[in-house]
Amino acid sequence: MSGPTDPLHAEFSSPSPQVQAWRDEATLHIRFNNPARHNALSVDMWQAVPVLLAQAAADPRIRLVVFSGAGDKAFVSGADISQFEDQRAAQQAVERYEAMAEAALASIEHSPVPTLACIHGWCLGGGVNVAIACDIRIAASDAVFSVPAARLGLGYRVSALKNLVGLLGPGMAKDLFFTARRVGADEARAIGLVSRVAPPADMPGLLAEYTRALAENAPLTIRAAKAVIAELLKASPEADLAHCQQLIADCFASQDYAEGRQAFMAKRRPRFTGR
Repeated sequence: MSGPTDPLHAEFSSPSPQVQAWRDEATLHIRFNNPARHNALSVDMWQAVPVLLAQAAADPRIRLVVFSGAGDKAFVSGADISQFEDQRAAQQAVERYEAMAEAALASIEHSPVPTLACIHGWCLGGGVNVAIACDIRIAASDAVFSVPAARLGLGYRVSALKNLVGLLGPGMAKDLFFTARRVGADEARAIGLVSRVAPPADMPGLLAEYTRALAENAPLTIRAAKAVIAELLKASPEADLAHCQQLIADCFASQDYAEGRQAFMAKRRPRFTGR
């Protein structure tokens, strides 16, 4: 298997050194490369994703895009907290950050090329959002999942909650979201968050099953099915999305959000007041 230092790497140009990209036959690999921070997503990492997926969509050789994390500790551990205050504190910064993250996740969800998240270790917050935006998720038995927004006071984007509910159903989505609890790989498979689980040493073989199948199967049939499923899952016209967006904005404007940020960086428990 080729890798990010292989000559094929030159075929795909990542705008960020923290996101590696290379082609292995019919598969484009996109690897989040911030292992010192457990692959926490920085601004430039978010921005690199739509660029690479546009390149994949324009290349008829690519039948599958695989997302993974560098090192052996994490897929993606959430947002890069070193940028947390600068990027998510002030209202305008929140709006810019959310728009940028939304664009990256939308590019995954709406990619005409099928996408797969190959998960090991920590998969938290934004990492879960990346994973559930993908078409398929497989996980090593050491994977741990959590959506910790309720511990931070964040407003959570509609598209991410829609994907979570679509995968797990409303009851389990509320369970995970309201409690912010951690879920191991076996429970993640049982509730439908991932399709398959394997020991870490067996993950290359499991991934190879998917890369081989997508390389061999009819791409027009697969792309048509992806597009049809997306149409079937569109939101009801009765959904009041403007009200949803206002509720999210109210979270970001709250005192609780400021407290959540400060507690997160100070590594203490937040004291939320509901204001």
